[in-house]
Amino acid sequence: MPSRDTLLSKLRRHAGRSAVFGTLLSMAFSAAAEEVDFATAENGPAPAAFDTRMRTGGGRPGRWEVVSDNTAKGSKALAQLEADPTDYRFPLAIYLPAMIADLEATTRFKPMSGKVDQAGGLAVRLADSNNYYLTRANALEDNVSFYRVVRGRRQELATANVKVSAGDWHTLTLRAEGNRFTVSFDGKQLLSHADSTFTAPGKVALWTKADSVTRFEFLMITPLH
Repeated sequence: MPSRDTLLSKLRRHAGRSAVFGTLLSMAFSAAAEEVDFATAENGPAPAAFDTRMRTGGGRPGRWEVVSDNTAKGSKALAQLEADPTDYRFPLAIYLPAMIADLEATTRFKPMSGKVDQAGGLAVRLADSNNYYLTRANALEDNVSFYRVVRGRRQELATANVKVSAGDWHTLTLRAEGNRFTVSFDGKQLLSHADSTFTAPGKVALWTKADSVTRFEFLMITPLH
């Protein structure tokens, strides 16, 4: 697979400046990666390519905004800023253009703060805010886990202990192919699990938990077929 910078260069040549998607950089043919970053976005509400109104569980809705971050590409990131401490609260930033079953999704995230949790995650095959697969990394627990969320109930399927440092960028990847799910963290494969609860194409989303204030630098989606 080409490097992220090579893909990004190609995406910029093809996508141009879209008034609808703002910072969306995409290549519109099968099996090519789509990458969204926030380098050219204005500080403030999330780009229109994301639906940020949804959450799993209770508490206040997420507050997703583009913020300045001089350690991110283009010095911009998308951040979830609402620090509601409700424990069973999972804000989502759902990427609207993609509807895929078999894919590899990657994000680079930085946990900033949180007393209940300091987490960042990726959801795939998302049918709605209560039904999807999820991987997340937690800086308070120092672990990476894989879940299914069924009718709003989160069920852990696999977990691995690994250092997740707060205030640092980390790369998280979830690969979904058929009934096999593979999770990698900072370039190292940690988890592999089989499950057939959700098989239909679904959305991809960025995810946080409880009072996590977390920044995301980009979202890359690569269809597998």
